[in-house]
Amino acid sequence: MDATENQAARPSKISRLPAPTAHAGGLTEWSESQQNARSQSSIPAPRGLKREIPPSAPQSEAKRRPLAERALDYPSKTPTSALPRSTIKGQSLANISQLKLPRPASTIPSASNSFARSFGPGRNGAAEKSLVPRPNTPANHARSKSQVGRPRTAQGFREEEEKDATDTKGMILTQQLTTTAFNTLSHHKIRNTKSSSSLSSSRDSSLNTRFNGLCLDDNTSLHNTSQVTTSPPDTALALTFDAEEHVRMTELHFQELKKTVTDAMVHTTQQEKTYMANALDLVNKKASELEGYKAKLESDKSKLESTAEFLTKRVSELENDKSRLEDKTEALKSDLDASKEESRKFQHDIEKLEWEHSRQIDDLTRKHKAEIDDIARQHHTAIDDLSRELERLKTHEAHEHQQQIEALNRRHQQELRDEQQKREQELQNLRSKMGNEQQEAEIALQKKDREVRDMRSEAEGVRSDLQREKALTSSLQTSISELSASNTTLEAKINSLRSQVEFLESDTKAQSDAFAAMEDRLQDALKYAEEARQKLMKEETERRVLFNKYQELKGNIRVMCRVRPPLGHSEGQVAQLSYPDDKTSAEILVAGPEEKSSLGVVQRKSYPFEFDRVFTPEVQNNEIFDEISQMVQSALDGYNVCIFCYGQTGSGKTYTMSSPDGMIPRATHMIYDTVTQLKEKSWDYTLEGSFVEVYNEELNDLLTPNERTAEGRLTRKLEIRHDEIRKQTTIMGCKSVRLNSADTVELMLEEAQKNRSVAATKANERSSRSHSIFILKLIGENSATGERCEGTLNLVDLAGSERLKHSQVEGDRMKETQNINKSLSCLGDVIEALGRGSGHIPYRNSKLTHLLQYSLGGNSKTLMFVMVSPLETHLKETLTSLRFATKVHNTHIGTAKATKKIRGDL
Repeated sequence: MDATENQAARPSKISRLPAPTAHAGGLTEWSESQQNARSQSSIPAPRGLKREIPPSAPQSEAKRRPLAERALDYPSKTPTSALPRSTIKGQSLANISQLKLPRPASTIPSASNSFARSFGPGRNGAAEKSLVPRPNTPANHARSKSQVGRPRTAQGFREEEEKDATDTKGMILTQQLTTTAFNTLSHHKIRNTKSSSSLSSSRDSSLNTRFNGLCLDDNTSLHNTSQVTTSPPDTALALTFDAEEHVRMTELHFQELKKTVTDAMVHTTQQEKTYMANALDLVNKKASELEGYKAKLESDKSKLESTAEFLTKRVSELENDKSRLEDKTEALKSDLDASKEESRKFQHDIEKLEWEHSRQIDDLTRKHKAEIDDIARQHHTAIDDLSRELERLKTHEAHEHQQQIEALNRRHQQELRDEQQKREQELQNLRSKMGNEQQEAEIALQKKDREVRDMRSEAEGVRSDLQREKALTSSLQTSISELSASNTTLEAKINSLRSQVEFLESDTKAQSDAFAAMEDRLQDALKYAEEARQKLMKEETERRVLFNKYQELKGNIRVMCRVRPPLGHSEGQVAQLSYPDDKTSAEILVAGPEEKSSLGVVQRKSYPFEFDRVFTPEVQNNEIFDEISQMVQSALDGYNVCIFCYGQTGSGKTYTMSSPDGMIPRATHMIYDTVTQLKEKSWDYTLEGSFVEVYNEELNDLLTPNERTAEGRLTRKLEIRHDEIRKQTTIMGCKSVRLNSADTVELMLEEAQKNRSVAATKANERSSRSHSIFILKLIGENSATGERCEGTLNLVDLAGSERLKHSQVEGDRMKETQNINKSLSCLGDVIEALGRGSGHIPYRNSKLTHLLQYSLGGNSKTLMFVMVSPLETHLKETLTSLRFATKVHNTHIGTAKATKKIRGDL
């Protein structure tokens, strides 16, 4: 039955007994409502009247379990918690007391009656006072409307008074409801809900709360989970079977409760009798509920007996399994002991064998060492004997050899003296004979003076040969056969000289004819060589023209790589650079830095690069200029030409462009030579040159250095303007010099080099801190045909790309490095945008790219020199420069067009 059914069973709506006065003893309040919870009074309860009950500990909510499992739980009594009532309206004791009903004098409790003894000692003067409403003070406040369970009253029942409770009269009904019979009543379904008894100030004092503890329904909110305990499995069954005893004791307590209520009705007023009758009805209803609970327990008992029988069988099976496992364990233990004993025996045998083996090894070692020592001693003895024998033989052989050499020397000296005298005599005779013959043939020998001088020189040669023979005899002392051969050779030479003299005298005309034939053959060979050279030059020119046409059709920027030679061993280790392409010289192979693999192997990775031409360190500036001379000629033909050098600092850019035999002086000399030759074809050229630099993103005129104000600003600012129609660039405010000769160009270059920004860094003692641009405008007119052409030659020397970590610059040098790297980065962005074919090219991000807009944008023949350092320390910068050059080489900028006009179109 649920709480609603319990509330509906109450016929009366009277919820409380008349409240006693504040000084009277006994009950403070009676209630049958579950909403009679009020706040605890601020006046402390009298000490010694009631022991404080500690709050129960909260438990976590348990899951619902089957009946067979819940039957094994240890039975416990769960206090009820307050539930809301929707149908019965309660009245407080104060309202009932305001009815002013007459109260018999016999109902006033005294200090000597049982009621006073049940609820504590009497108070003086409490029996004579009438029941009047209590004032609304902090000690006696109105009843709270909270749904929390009511606290226990100050006159609550104490456990030590349980024995005297059965003898009391009147209001003893409340105390009977707290006996152990109700507390030990077990319930089947227990849920972990928070009870109102957990409040430290709560005290149960109403009959309704007590009766709700007797409910048999499944409403778990009426039970106190703090009293639930779990019995061990072996005692749970025995405790559950005591339920019949609990039911029997509960029936006895109900009989006593009925008797108590009947006795109490004799001493109460009419209202109290009515209330007691209602309580009695409630008790009867609870008794009927207990009957149903008893029948339910019977069915649970049968289920529990079957469960116990199953558990008994299961226990016997487990004991059998346990005995079988114990037997098996004993057998395994005996096997384990036998294995351990056998293992110990094996270990002992192994140790014994190891000891014998080590002893045998020691014996063999000692024996082997003795044998080695014997052999070593024998060897040392044999070596000493052989050494002494060798020394003896060496001494004997040397002595014999020395004697032979001395005998040969004496013999050779004598023979040489004899031979010398003989040869001197023969030569004297030959000279006298030649003198006589010369006198007889003066006319014939006049034509042969040259041959005679040759013969005399040969005679002098023979004399020198004799002197050389004297020197050679000292080296030929070891062989007599060689000396005889030398004498034979000398005689043969003398005979040949004689025959030559006779041949010269008899065959003068034949020799003259032979000399003439040789002269004709020499002239033919020289003519053939000249024709071959001209043919080679023509083929080379055609090759360059065809190559230029191919590059023009291809539309790419031509890229050439130059590796400067190392200046000396002081610079450091040279990197591993190779040139695998011997035919076209277009490839370079760079060995990367050493890297250690995961296996600890040090290795190098190779990086191949391919360009239009690769110049090795042995190549000079004249050979490099031969490759770019066709582009200089294109400037005379009316094209825009741009040649710029890119590379790290110290890689040789300025030397390549501005040295005395660099590209700029050679280009101007070639232009002047070509202009002089074209004058014969009615062409007249005007040359104008200007020289500027981009320093810290500012344009400076190197021919007229700008003065700066006190704030560091330029007094004259240069401005870049582009002609969209003619595709040409003009620098406003820049000085332009008329160039009449190559010497003028050299003077202009010297002036520009003096004004250029140069500083020393850790990477280079004389590092260019700006980008220099030499702009040469060529305007040509043909007086015969009226044709006019305008070409521009831009020769750019870029500042060296460098890393701050490598150059270690500070202050102004750091700012210069940052601006240099920024402009070079913008140049790379422009090249990348051109390679992608982007619609927007960021020329204006830097002064350098803005100035070279038409040189990079498709109306120019552009050539880039990438300069490479050969040092190992610059290897990372070298790879970076080569990768950038590869990107430039793969960039398509379109086909350049010449700027030519006819006189009528001007």
